[in-house]
Amino acid sequence: MYKVLLLNDDFTPMDFVVVVLEKFFGLSREQSTQVMLKVHREGKGACGLYPRDVAATKVEQVSEFSRRHQHPLACVMEEN
Repeated sequence: MYKVLLLNDDFTPMDFVVVVLEKFFGLSREQSTQVMLKVHREGKGACGLYPRDVAATKVEQVSEFSRRHQHPLACVMEEN
């Protein structure tokens, strides 16, 4: 299993991070806000735990969505 993480940067708006968490990870507004604040305060936050292929797909989806909206939001995966 792999953890999918969002990494903090100084440019991506907090609202955009919340939208990403709701759209790609199925989190509620409240859960998304909590993860976004963790990313903001601690530098990274876990979005979920997935099999390797699913995690890789989510990383690519978030990265592409962020690029399309001209934000540098980084999404990575690491083995759990």
